[in-house]
Amino acid sequence: MKITEIQITPIQPKDGLVAFASVVVENSLYLGFIGVYTRLNASGYRLTYPTKKIGDKSINIYHPIDRETSRAIEEAVFSKLKEIFNNQA
Repeated sequence: MKITEIQITPIQPKDGLVAFASVVVENSLYLGFIGVYTRLNASGYRLTYPTKKIGDKSINIYHPIDRETSRAIEEAVFSKLKEIFNNQA
């Protein structure tokens, strides 16, 4: 699986949320509104995928279902995030 496009939108940090990311997978599938959070008790970042609240339940809109896909998205997003945040300093 190849990530062919990455967009990062930094935001004013709030409750650990520092940016939103979107990725395009193999020029075929757009995945947006991926939350980028700082890790709670460690350095680095973590990703969250969109959910929809229905009553008392939160339903996943989409998320990676295997470790390989999750890693590919994380590596692409974290690399781009590092590039953007280093340029802002």
